[in-house]
Amino acid sequence: MLTIAGHLPRRDAFCDGISRRDVLRIGTLAALGTAGGWALPDILRAESLSGRKSPKSVIMIYLVGGPPHQDMFDLKPEAPKEIAGPWRPIPTNVPGFEICEAFPRLAGLADKLTVIRSLVGSQHDHSAIQVFNGHDPKKPKPSGGWPQFGTMVSKVHGPARPESPPYVSLCYTCTHGPYNEPGPGFLGAAHSPFRPLGETRDDMILNGVTLERLADRKSLLRGFDVIRRDIDQSSMMTGLDAFTEQAMGLLTSSKLAEALDLSREDPRTVARYGTGNPKIMMDANGAPRVPQSLLLARRLIEAGVRVVTLNYSKWDWHGGINAEGRANNSIFLREAEDFPIFDQCVSALVEDLHLRGLAEDCAVVIWGEFGRTPKISSIVGRDHWPQVNCALMAGGSMRHGQVIGATDRIAGEAVTRPVTFGDVYATLFHHLGIDAAQTTITDLNGRPQYLVEDNVRPIPELVA
Repeated sequence: MLTIAGHLPRRDAFCDGISRRDVLRIGTLAALGTAGGWALPDILRAESLSGRKSPKSVIMIYLVGGPPHQDMFDLKPEAPKEIAGPWRPIPTNVPGFEICEAFPRLAGLADKLTVIRSLVGSQHDHSAIQVFNGHDPKKPKPSGGWPQFGTMVSKVHGPARPESPPYVSLCYTCTHGPYNEPGPGFLGAAHSPFRPLGETRDDMILNGVTLERLADRKSLLRGFDVIRRDIDQSSMMTGLDAFTEQAMGLLTSSKLAEALDLSREDPRTVARYGTGNPKIMMDANGAPRVPQSLLLARRLIEAGVRVVTLNYSKWDWHGGINAEGRANNSIFLREAEDFPIFDQCVSALVEDLHLRGLAEDCAVVIWGEFGRTPKISSIVGRDHWPQVNCALMAGGSMRHGQVIGATDRIAGEAVTRPVTFGDVYATLFHHLGIDAAQTTITDLNGRPQYLVEDNVRPIPELVA
């Protein structure tokens, strides 16, 4: 816990004479991110203020490792046993719309959901790149690489409010590098996300530093800055300037702590989402299974953040013996463990957005980097399958209560209405009021680059 003592004029004090900035507490969730992980100061300047409408926003949930589409949202009960598996579909509150029996809460919310069963163009290898920027990593890319979705939104739209960052990442750092966010690309560090779960969170301790001393240190830092910014060709100084201002803002605002402090949330709401241990990385190298990340995302959206990304658990279930050496780690044991928790926290998020009047303004997308093989392997697992994938969407003033696309009888290939990662991102840009087919951002060589690939448009079933 961080405490900063300070002294401010009486006009800023509460009735007991203590200034709202006399004592600033920032919890164990960090105010400092990893390298390249800053965004803007003060993550929360009260969307909770009465009468303030939240900006258009997106929550993107990455299911690390590739979820099994045919066991979740595209079941094939009539297929042979080695393909169908043990799960059975159940009806939802939308006629003809069926999902896995392990998702009864989501089944009751199907009118508020869209399942895309025909997501194509995935890569075979583990890589979070497409999930976070929508671009095919095998195609040519500009120098510096493509920016992440949130980074592009930060560049095009900037913050929705001066006191809120445009982009926050709640992603935990996985030990398997390809599972992690690819970074800001050619837009550089100044548009990186703010990362309150960064590795340096335990270093956020200022023993005996008052606000006055903090201001003195800021002045001293400026005095030492003698670098010729006019010859900086890498834009690194712009990023460093942004980091400095962000750090000062974070240290002098209690709103960050309020946004990330779940003790301020109704305990019944916290229980509805569920909680997990952020220190347990699933299967050693995945993300932790932390349902409360979805609740933190909602709180940040209420604060005016435009884009929140998070990673959730690990879904790369090949079967056999797992990383801890335990035998009989079949895909179905893991599904029986993970599916009910997923059902609980995702349904809680969807319900929460609707109950709090945020569903029209906040779009949600949940997906992984590829699908899984139709045939169950000899070690009772499903392997990588780039031919077809699925995605779950909610919110955002879209037309929900539908299934988009279809696969063949074994969920191996898309047979109708193929959808790409770029199509989904064009839809999300459209929701944010950005015409991705016309809007450009300038790369390191001064060339304008479109936000999505050629011939990519918003999904008409959702937005037309």
